[in-house]
Amino acid sequence: MQHPRRQSARSPKLLTTLGLLLLVPVLVAAEQAGEEKAAGDTPEAHVGKGYEYEQHERFDEAAKEFQAALARDPGLARARYQLAVCWFALGKTQQAREEFDRLEKQTSGDPSVAYYLARLDMRAGDTDAAIKRLTRLVNDPPFPDASYYLGAAYLEKREFEQAEKWLRVAAQTDPRDYRVPDHLARVYQREGRKTDAEEQFAISSRLRQHYDQASQQAVACSQLLETKPFDQAQPACEQLFDPNDPDKLTTLGLLYGQHGHYAAAVQPLEKAGRLDPDSFEIQHDIGLTYFRLRRYADARAALGKAVALRPDFFGSNALLGATLYALGQDEPAYKVLSHAHALNPEDPDTTSLLFKEALVLADREETQKKYDSALAYVQKAAQLQPGDQEVRQRLSDLSRRLGRSSGLKPTKKEMPP
Repeated sequence: MQHPRRQSARSPKLLTTLGLLLLVPVLVAAEQAGEEKAAGDTPEAHVGKGYEYEQHERFDEAAKEFQAALARDPGLARARYQLAVCWFALGKTQQAREEFDRLEKQTSGDPSVAYYLARLDMRAGDTDAAIKRLTRLVNDPPFPDASYYLGAAYLEKREFEQAEKWLRVAAQTDPRDYRVPDHLARVYQREGRKTDAEEQFAISSRLRQHYDQASQQAVACSQLLETKPFDQAQPACEQLFDPNDPDKLTTLGLLYGQHGHYAAAVQPLEKAGRLDPDSFEIQHDIGLTYFRLRRYADARAALGKAVALRPDFFGSNALLGATLYALGQDEPAYKVLSHAHALNPEDPDTTSLLFKEALVLADREETQKKYDSALAYVQKAAQLQPGDQEVRQRLSDLSRRLGRSSGLKPTKKEMPP
């Protein structure tokens, strides 16, 4: 199962609430013509488009892409998981339940599937089922707010001792989540512990105000970066520089990057990455920033982590492939670019880089007299740019050397009059 392990599944963070989660500004068009449409009609391409839409919270469109992927490959578990997540986000609980139930059998009880089934149990009012599922997860939760939901389920059952226990675990796991002290306050309120309840309500209120203040600071920073020189905008923007808050740090880094101040974006993003090393978004943004600065070795490290967290997100794969290409690491670049191309066959930059890498590797293999593997790389190049006459000639020459047919169809220029 490919899912963002240990990423928060709670309500959208500051980044996404503000619409500032600027990964790669690529959302492929739904309509393509002729060969382009056919090239994109593969399970991998639909999964790639689905991830792009999902990353931008366009869940309806994402769901259609994941459905299209499953229509072509019903056994594609990662597409079914993302489809179920889309239904969950859209509030379509019956559809989400059907997909997660199927996944539970297909994956032998993957923890992330159990987590969402527990959330669906809670929506349906079945707190006993939710508690049973969540209790099995809390020692190694797929998402950090599992303990919060376990505490909330015990609160619903009026088992206040257990509710307090797990909500306190949740408070340690994510001290910035204002829902946790709010629920602790409700536990204390129902136990008649008025002073403790008021203290927790006050903490929850401060956290909410902190969240709102950060939103206002981000909007002000963005406006200043658009209208003022950087040195005049920076003091206001630096109010977002909270060394203990990865959300604010990432927002600051994204804002700097959005406005072209890449060097300034590095420090807040790096600090955010150290605070939340398992965040796909942060690792992607660090990699993107280093790539823009042409610090390719640094970009590779961050993008490698991002791809490990989200193997089917086109943007990270495309950037990692381009980074490896820039570093001259041809075989890894070819592998990553091939996957990126499968996820989005219509992206011209990825296609062009993959074409170049295929020819570089073909040259190397041919120099070493490895004609079979050289032929395979040239065949790939010919698939990517079928109209390239030099590649067609080279393919014919290698095929003839090996006593094989090139398999090429003549172009219009090659057709006899």
